Amino acid sequence: MNEFFRTFNEHPFHQYLGLKLVETKPDFVRLRLEKTATTPAGIGGSVNGGVLATMIDMAGVAAVFTKIAEGSQPAGTADLNITYLRQAQGLWLDAEARVVKRGRQLCTIEVRITNDSGDLCAIGRVLYALKTTS
Repeated sequence: MNEFFRTFNEHPFHQYLGLKLVETKPDFVRLRLEKTATTPAGIGGSVNGGVLATMIDMAGVAAVFTKIAEGSQPAGTADLNITYLRQAQGLWLDAEARVVKRGRQLCTIEVRITNDSGDLCAIGRVLYALKTTS
């Protein structure tokens, strides 16, 4: 396990949001956001849409980090899109990210956010850039 995963749950921003790494395997990550008093709220007490976008970005990045090829290093998010399907209500939300395609310079990741009732709240796509070190 690399440093990114070892320190993920202790990162102050992740703690502020209530975001934790729950599961990892090659090309897959599941993050969970447990609502707390500090979780930014949206309409009707739902989780703020910006937080959902952050979940999609962080889950996408983490999925890429599960299997970075030798000679490649992270270069940052190149594109992110999100479609909000319903208010994100519930005690917790999960973001499941799957790498759909791993290229030499770009990875494409699909992310689905569901609530504690299993309702699909948002879907997103992340394009994550890599650069070669050699």
